[in-house]
Amino acid sequence: MAIVVEQTLPFPSSTLDLENATRWTTLLPLIRPSLKTVRTPEGQDLVVNTARAAGNHVDIIAIGTGGNLSSKVLDSKHVTAIIITQHMGASAIRAADLPRVLESAGIQCPRGVVVVRAGKQRRLDVHQSDVLEFQTNGELEQDHVLQLLRTATETTRSDVRNISDMLQAFAAEAVTTNSKFHAVKTDGGPAVLHHDGVQVFEKAKNAVERDLKHLFQQLSPQSEDIVYSVHYSDVNGLSRLENYIIANDIASYLDCQEVRYTLSHSTILNHTDHARGFSMSVCPLPSHFIAAKPKPKAHQPIGATSGTTKTTKSLSPTTPKIVFEDASIRNRIENGCNAVINEELVITEYDTIVGDGDCGYTLRDGAKKVLSFIADKDLGQLPATLADLVAELEVNMGGTSGALYCIFLTALVSSLASEDSVAKALKQALEELCQYTNARVGDRTMMDALIPFVDTLVMEGDVELATAKAKQGVEGTKMLEAKLGRSSYLDESATRGVPDPGAYGLLVLLQGMASA
Repeated sequence: MAIVVEQTLPFPSSTLDLENATRWTTLLPLIRPSLKTVRTPEGQDLVVNTARAAGNHVDIIAIGTGGNLSSKVLDSKHVTAIIITQHMGASAIRAADLPRVLESAGIQCPRGVVVVRAGKQRRLDVHQSDVLEFQTNGELEQDHVLQLLRTATETTRSDVRNISDMLQAFAAEAVTTNSKFHAVKTDGGPAVLHHDGVQVFEKAKNAVERDLKHLFQQLSPQSEDIVYSVHYSDVNGLSRLENYIIANDIASYLDCQEVRYTLSHSTILNHTDHARGFSMSVCPLPSHFIAAKPKPKAHQPIGATSGTTKTTKSLSPTTPKIVFEDASIRNRIENGCNAVINEELVITEYDTIVGDGDCGYTLRDGAKKVLSFIADKDLGQLPATLADLVAELEVNMGGTSGALYCIFLTALVSSLASEDSVAKALKQALEELCQYTNARVGDRTMMDALIPFVDTLVMEGDVELATAKAKQGVEGTKMLEAKLGRSSYLDESATRGVPDPGAYGLLVLLQGMASA
């Protein structure tokens, strides 16, 4: 998994004005038409979800702080109303008065109301027999509670007394941990600030397991009739791919512990601290409050047999038209990968200026994985070996570059097995890649190196000339305005004179392979 320590923000906080509650009460109804803003006599604005007017469950009101609203607060359609405040935990209206306010907006609350606010310590207050107010310790716990109120059993969601019992259990048993990527390297690599201090980041699995072990050590012994509700939040916006990796690592750990669990996710924004990271909350609950999610079944492609990968089955059943010589191919691959590893610092420097700062790490780790993988493989059977390699890279090579390389190599597996020249195989793989990305020459991406290389190799059949054209493409990115990726958020003056890191990294790989 690639690391991005801090966000690249296109606008300063003062311009976004995200802490302004009025900004949110104006924007949210525009984003979701079912929402409307209602002002109370006390001058407090509520954003009411009119689609919940005919609900059969206890109504939920979430109180969030402008500028730190999580995706769970913004997206949860089971929440009846949202109150946005200037300061954490503050509100101009009492919880006991909220049913009356909702009724004035045309929403009846026959089953009661539960108010969930982010504060600094857990506390459950019962204002009336049918009005609960639960304060959590921060936004992470608020997201976790909102998720519980959404996925709890039907009998729990429909009865305010059962919800009260569940919230009391949460207040007594829930444990949390927060980890963020450290701005300072440790032992020359990225680091994570965990509960017990700064640790070197090697892979997401190690970081996730460290936090989960810490959480489970804090929990008291549980009976067999328990479901572990596990909620994690990515802080300040990890990518979708990175979130999938974290979710998979959490699920893998819980499966190994042989416990029943539910797993949920949200995104938390913190505009006072731009460091990225992830937080986790774990709460054991009796199964009458929440049911464990069934484990997914492994995907089995139609017609596939045990031990046969989908990629391998897609290969041409006939003998490849290209003869692959192990020694020659191995020499080229090793030369190219070593060139990338040696140039990692330069690639990282470029990407620190114009991107996330992770491109160098991503390409270096991918190159190391390739070298270790091919060490004992028969490269004379290149299509089959390459198919197995892609399966490894999909797991171990993160970031946008990792995804693009895997798509290209997957397509190359099939084309190498069917075409009569490497150049034609590369061209076919490039055409396949272009179906998955809008990037072309001139967009300041790795395509500025890949496209001229492949096109020249097909037309001229000269590797040196093709590499020279790729170099021209990379040099051209120094003066191009980025149209895609994180660089597109930056002013053109910030990227001028700096080559695109992905294009430069690919050029280093191609030059290394061509010189072997």
